Amino acid sequence: MRKKLVAGNWKMNGSLAGNRKLLDALAPVDGVDIAVCVPYPYLAQAAEKLDGIDLGVQDVSEFTAGAYTGEVSAVMVAEFGCAYAIVGHSERRALFREGEAEIGRKAAAALAQGLVPIVCIGETLAEREAERVVAVIERQLAPVLEILGAEGLATAVLAYEPVWAIGTGRSATVAQVAETHAAIRAWLASHGVASERVKILYGGSVKADNARELFALDDVDGGLIGGASLIAEEFLAICRAAAVAQSCIE
Repeated sequence: MRKKLVAGNWKMNGSLAGNRKLLDALAPVDGVDIAVCVPYPYLAQAAEKLDGIDLGVQDVSEFTAGAYTGEVSAVMVAEFGCAYAIVGHSERRALFREGEAEIGRKAAAALAQGLVPIVCIGETLAEREAERVVAVIERQLAPVLEILGAEGLATAVLAYEPVWAIGTGRSATVAQVAETHAAIRAWLASHGVASERVKILYGGSVKADNARELFALDDVDGGLIGGASLIAEEFLAICRAAAVAQSCIE
């Protein structure tokens, strides 16, 4: 049985003083795994403050070490006790032109250092309206599967984030999420991946008031939370919603 996971993505937000208040307000929630993915400069602070909550980063280099100015390797972040690394977020794809093979190599670099990659996938509004959701998912996942192999991909976490619902206040309907997550799991199974082992998170304007309904879906194993992860009460409410959903399947 897959245990629900709620991962917060702070994006490029934070300050030492503000972080202290936020981190002090966070606490584990029974029955659900929680992770907080912070900007690199705040890894030491978060590692010191977090207790019973996993630490993660929002990106990781495909390289281990060397002349790669500005890059941060999985080896480095592992020294801070990181458990997760987000790779392939739509903002990385769109703003920094990251390609599918590069994302696969980043996921492999994370796995090599004992980190669980959270591989983000999702379509734009134009792609959804053109009924190309499954084709987009296949295009995004196929190179990752080729690089990681079926066993490697089975140990990763996937995060379905429709681009049109990230930070817009819009969320995919429950029916859309259910259909897409089922299609992702079916694609994994059809390509030799132990799909029943793979956690598939939903991200895209998840809030406390819609989390419980989303997390109750069979193929939704938690959420990748953006803006709401910066508000302790909201984030913990989402985590509690995941715990309720988890209790219903145990």
